[in-house]
Amino acid sequence: MVSVRACNTEKRLNFAGAHIEAKFVENVRDYYIKNPTIAVNPHMSDVYVGKPVRNIIPAFASTILKDIIVEKAESLILLEVKDTTNMGNIILEPGWFLLGDQMPDPPNNSDSTELYYPKNTPLWISPQDDAAVVEVDPYYMTRQTETPGKKERFLVKLNLWFAPSHTNCFIHNQHDFIEIHTQIFGVGRMQKFKAQDYATIYEDLLMSPGYTTYLPFCQVEENSQYLYPWHQYYSDTDCIWMAIEYHPQDKA
Repeated sequence: MVSVRACNTEKRLNFAGAHIEAKFVENVRDYYIKNPTIAVNPHMSDVYVGKPVRNIIPAFASTILKDIIVEKAESLILLEVKDTTNMGNIILEPGWFLLGDQMPDPPNNSDSTELYYPKNTPLWISPQDDAAVVEVDPYYMTRQTETPGKKERFLVKLNLWFAPSHTNCFIHNQHDFIEIHTQIFGVGRMQKFKAQDYATIYEDLLMSPGYTTYLPFCQVEENSQYLYPWHQYYSDTDCIWMAIEYHPQDKA
């Protein structure tokens, strides 16, 4: 007997709260979205929206939808900003913490010229949710190839970040996963640098609510290794954004 997947299977993400409702919906078919909602497509395939004129949400991209039917999608990440009053209080919701409280102290005898994370940086992180396992071609995702090829399995992990206005969230270049980001509240930017030095900035990608950095910054190398440039998030205003991390499941 062939099993039939249930349509519109909803999972409430564990960082959902009073300010932001967040859910992951799988096998989407004729799914109605009533209130203004940021809809993120975490897959290589397009999401089909609306009738009678069809629109799409391309691979790894997002938009804001309201009073519309999503015709078809492998899955969607849906975030509805419900209450912006005292928005900074989101960091008081269960599971949020100041990132610096979890960062190790720099070694006393290090000869490295690399800077260590300033533990007093006003950057908070929500609980992380293991949303789903998806199949994508990482070389196509990063546009190292023009056409999709062999797919690999990735665990999609999601979490929110909060930073007050004019925060440098630290220049870094190390990740063991592929990441993209979605702006939820406020205006910020993803920045690239030639070195771990703010004076070496060479790209400034502005982000407003509903925008996703659909092209990852990294280059995919052998054995699920990822080469990142020096980069950081910067908040022009008080900001909330979502990290979408693709963790390789087939790593040798």
